[in-house]
Amino acid sequence: MSAPLELTRRHFLSQMTTGMTGLALSRLLMSDLGAALPPGTHFAPKAKQVLQIFCPGAASHIDLWDHKPLLDKYDGTPLPGPVEMTFQGKNGNLMKSPWAFKPAGKSGKMISSNLPHMAQHVDDIAFIHSMTSRSNTHGPGCIAMNTCFTREGYPSGGAWVSHALGSLNQNLPTYISVQDVRGEPPNGKANWGNGFLPARHQGVSMAAQQPLRNLSRPTEISQTEDEATREFLRTTNLEHAELHAGNDELRARIAAYELAAKMQLAAPEVTDLTREPDHVHALYGTRDSNPLKAAYAKNCLLTRRFLEKGVRYVSLYCASRASNVDGLLNWDAHRTLKADYDRHCPIFDQPTAALLADLKQRGMLDDVLIIWCTEFGRMPTHQVGTTGRDHNPDAYTTWMMGAGVKGGVSHGSTDDFGRRSVTDIATCYDFYATVLQLLGLNHEKLTYYHNGANRRLTDVHGQVIKQVLA
Repeated sequence: MSAPLELTRRHFLSQMTTGMTGLALSRLLMSDLGAALPPGTHFAPKAKQVLQIFCPGAASHIDLWDHKPLLDKYDGTPLPGPVEMTFQGKNGNLMKSPWAFKPAGKSGKMISSNLPHMAQHVDDIAFIHSMTSRSNTHGPGCIAMNTCFTREGYPSGGAWVSHALGSLNQNLPTYISVQDVRGEPPNGKANWGNGFLPARHQGVSMAAQQPLRNLSRPTEISQTEDEATREFLRTTNLEHAELHAGNDELRARIAAYELAAKMQLAAPEVTDLTREPDHVHALYGTRDSNPLKAAYAKNCLLTRRFLEKGVRYVSLYCASRASNVDGLLNWDAHRTLKADYDRHCPIFDQPTAALLADLKQRGMLDDVLIIWCTEFGRMPTHQVGTTGRDHNPDAYTTWMMGAGVKGGVSHGSTDDFGRRSVTDIATCYDFYATVLQLLGLNHEKLTYYHNGANRRLTDVHGQVIKQVLA
């Protein structure tokens, strides 16, 4: 018969100490397992991370990705069919692309000669040429392409993925939005907002041109003192949060401060581009004589480093809001298409192609899904009195590449002039249903109860575009 348990104060305290150690260890182990095993998936995922590349301003499908030979043949003649309502100005005659299209890759995909570096990747890309938008205005259009709603207040795709899958890295944000040096896109932070999801799922804005401030520990404070202060604050914050249960903003702010403490170690390393060798800088073009290209190239390189460190979702923007001069700061080429895209394409082409190539040669495309987006397309005609194109919500192109994607395919099509999507017509709902599918998520089951309804990223719509899946 075993001796009776000695229930003394000393024995109780010693047992409690080892028990608490075990609990702490189990918590750490669960955290590590959570980082390795995607939580909340409905089936086996093909992708673990997402890189979204967004070109605000409605990048022209018929001048970049969607070749229309009849535009060349009927250049200068009226668009067949009835006169239609326009957005900014009266439609003129059909206008061919100022740049020739050339076949690229083994697939022979026709792509604009103004994108020579991107042409090297066409065999890895699945183009969706039959997109349609619910808006012909930049702000609502950008929000719709990010949230599937034209009104602000809804969670972005990155926020939904953060909510569903959580973090892969405990020292960096789950969702990062990398802003162009020229500024934020139309409607700004609504493009990476959390909407009605908990505030911790909103994107964190970071960029190479925005160095992180106040991360270094003051020299007069020792590391031991700093760590003790953090632990005291953590305990105090948790007690305060318990007294204000249900205050999501408070918990998100506490989590943000805790993440900031972790970022003191992680962020300076990941954002230090001087750690990269010269040949990588040359590949991306970070030292190009064009300061806008060099700035975007640095953001591309920074994006690769974020993905390498396990950031779940990165939105990378190339261009910003509209300015008083159409097409100056983004892809909104109403007046001078050729001059505008001769400026924008070199900024976009080499750095973006370098990012894709770098991810591929590092083997990261086994886990990273890449999506390219813009808010809508452009008209095949020119605006009267200009050599630019008006907005076209009825036809535009997006594409996917990487984990789980079938490369070298073109899904859907527009009519002979690129005016309307006509076969396998797709929407932002279909697009994100496909993104979620690749992440192991059923878009109809990924819901969040809000204002009496189970809300979805895809609202009440959406079909997976199976033709682009490997």
